[in-house]
Amino acid sequence: MQLMAVKIDKPEASNFILGQAHFIKTVEDLHEALVAAVPGIRFGLAFCEASGKCLIRWSGTDPAMVELAQKNAQAISAGHCFIIFLGDGFYPLNVLNTVKMVPEVCRIFCATANPTEVILAETEQGRGVLGVVDGLLTKGVEGDGDIQWRKDLLRQIGYKL
Repeated sequence: MQLMAVKIDKPEASNFILGQAHFIKTVEDLHEALVAAVPGIRFGLAFCEASGKCLIRWSGTDPAMVELAQKNAQAISAGHCFIIFLGDGFYPLNVLNTVKMVPEVCRIFCATANPTEVILAETEQGRGVLGVVDGLLTKGVEGDGDIQWRKDLLRQIGYKL
């Protein structure tokens, strides 16, 4: 067995969701769930098929996001993993519960815009996702000014009243 890390290749501000599902129907069901959850959503989705032809199955509403999802799925190449890239102005917070409720979805590894590495194990059979490194090392504990900044930010962007 070999352990490896694959960096998610994306523009700095792009948000994505990385997860695992269990059936080829995942692509269509995730697509339907996303467009039903947020009208006008722009996204790209890629799913690594784990049997049969073992293709990267894909869908989406934004060609650039679809291409990004395909490229990263190919780099990860782990059976039954999926990756969804969200277009500008769309965030995991808006669709994460919807994605988790799709019957084929087994788990979510991360939903982030941070720099991310996917930790993989490769055997003679194939690859599996062990986990992710989402973001950077912690640099300390927030102080009073940091707490106020966080609270102000959430209200400024409309997530809190």
